[in-house]
Amino acid sequence: MIDGYKKYAPAVLRLGLGLLFFWFGISQLLDQSLFLGYLPGFVFNFPVTPEHFIIINGIFDTILGLLLVLGLYTRIVAAFAIVHLLSIALGLGYNDIAVRDIGLALASLSLFLQGPDAWTLDHKRQ
Repeated sequence: MIDGYKKYAPAVLRLGLGLLFFWFGISQLLDQSLFLGYLPGFVFNFPVTPEHFIIINGIFDTILGLLLVLGLYTRIVAAFAIVHLLSIALGLGYNDIAVRDIGLALASLSLFLQGPDAWTLDHKRQ
């Protein structure tokens, strides 16, 4: 009985990751102070303030999330998500956030390998 729902798995994965990125992005745009403690030390040497760095990252995450939800450039966006999440995990060192982001990077890898599902705008454009 549950096998009949397998066809929805790629869309659920894509939408879940998309909503997660969108939520993190909006959260960073609304209150940068919540994320200051997660920044690695080298960020404080950048020519922008840590708050501006978080805003830039928030814009990036929001765009990734929107593109995943819409299913536009699915594979390319998934590849960016993988690199982004692994760079965060490596920058943080070993902790609960890094472990979470490695898991999300693997989920993004699954999406990258799968490619666009039947409910993406990518699929509609083909």
